[in-house]
Amino acid sequence: SGTHGPPFSLLYSEETSNTYDIRLKLTKEVLIIQKQDVICISGGESHSDVRMLCSVSQGGAEHKVPVVISKIFKDQVGKLMMLFMCFVTQFNISLTGATDTGLVHLLRNAGDEVTITVQYLREAPSFLKLPLGSPEPCSDHSSRASSPLFDSGCHLNGNSNHTVPSSPLSPSANEPKYEKRWVDTLSLPLLMARVSRYRAGTHKLRPNCFEVIALDGECSSILQFSTASESTDWLQSISTNINNLTLENMKVINKCFAPEDQIIHMGWVCENLQASDSSPLYNFKFLALKGSSLFIFRRPPVSTLDWERPEAIHNLCEVLFKTHKLCIAEDCWIQMKAHQGLQRDCEPKESRPFSFSVLVGHGQSHSFSVELGSDLVTWEKAFQRAVFMEVQRVGSKTYMCSSQGKILCFTIDFGSGFTCSESNTKNILWRYKFSQLKGSSDDGKTRVKLLFQNSENKQIEMKELEFANLTAVLHCVHSFIAAKVASVDPVFISSHSIARKHTYN
Repeated sequence: SGTHGPPFSLLYSEETSNTYDIRLKLTKEVLIIQKQDVICISGGESHSDVRMLCSVSQGGAEHKVPVVISKIFKDQVGKLMMLFMCFVTQFNISLTGATDTGLVHLLRNAGDEVTITVQYLREAPSFLKLPLGSPEPCSDHSSRASSPLFDSGCHLNGNSNHTVPSSPLSPSANEPKYEKRWVDTLSLPLLMARVSRYRAGTHKLRPNCFEVIALDGECSSILQFSTASESTDWLQSISTNINNLTLENMKVINKCFAPEDQIIHMGWVCENLQASDSSPLYNFKFLALKGSSLFIFRRPPVSTLDWERPEAIHNLCEVLFKTHKLCIAEDCWIQMKAHQGLQRDCEPKESRPFSFSVLVGHGQSHSFSVELGSDLVTWEKAFQRAVFMEVQRVGSKTYMCSSQGKILCFTIDFGSGFTCSESNTKNILWRYKFSQLKGSSDDGKTRVKLLFQNSENKQIEMKELEFANLTAVLHCVHSFIAAKVASVDPVFISSHSIARKHTYN
């Protein structure tokens, strides 16, 4: 916990193009945005800063006169230096922040005289007397737009020489003292939060900017940094904390699910949806690799019932993960663009740099993107691990097909390879190992030709089959072969064992 990186940044408004000084504080679970505010550090509760100043004569419509201040006592004139806050009391009722209507109603029914009690400052601090937008005389960070008082709705503009004469009648003891300090104004929980460097719904990158959006929709507004490295540093640190919280949350959720139905990975992505005018349109989606399925949600599932209502669900054995090779390893792409000044010219026109596709049945696909290269690598490894675990769990998949007018069963088995049998009699027509598959071709619709090498005479044998959902079958073949290759890869097996232990524990 504590303040991470350079403490100062800017809050940017796209509507007005103004920026406001802020300070960020990043902890394990929360991103805190701090702004400067005026704080009373001493003397605020003393009775020496309140005075009975005037009487108010009763008026009103029945007398055809407004409610007015009729008299100010002569020995109190010197104490009207600066009114910092004014409130009216009658019968011990505080009207701090009361509306004009409520105040008039009280005065009309208060009697002949009402005592007004005001709180004053003997001499305003210099920073309170600066016009809005003026630089602070002794600030460690110059203001780029307006005084922080502007954000609190308090407009205090002093005279030109920034001085106020002090009154000899004003008390000197227990005077309230005020300072500008950094105050927490927004705390964003990072659990299930997301970050975005892009303008909403587009592929337009904000230079050196990003925003953080909490699970409940609370937004940090646009955080702007002076350099690309500063922006990337904060983005990576916030993303790391979000990912760590996601892992901890997964452990808690997995205790409610069976071992074969565990969450392997989950998190926010941005889906590229093709608009009617052929321009890219992006919407945030939440993906989860859980058990045998890929879940797609509009928002993170927070209850057991939410898991039963995804926007879409796909069998992991029948999907194909494909990385779009539009980015340099890790996050060098961001740095390269910034240092070369290529924010516009180098930006991909059709998609974002860290993108991947998930190809599903019937030739359909989803196109997603993430904010960092490290996120893309994480998703790629998570898909590999999830598919591998699902293939090992099911062991085999069987699909109905036809060949020369006969209804057949085509089985993909992790141990034995490919088997084709008659649907009625279950008689095996042919069988080949995974290593015997040498190639394939298909018509992109229903028919596929599989080329196998005979283990005895080494001749190529072609088997032509027709499936109702050819894409799903081909993806399943790919998943089983990839799992077979991974099962003899010591690096993958080692990392898979660690990941499985981490997930289950």
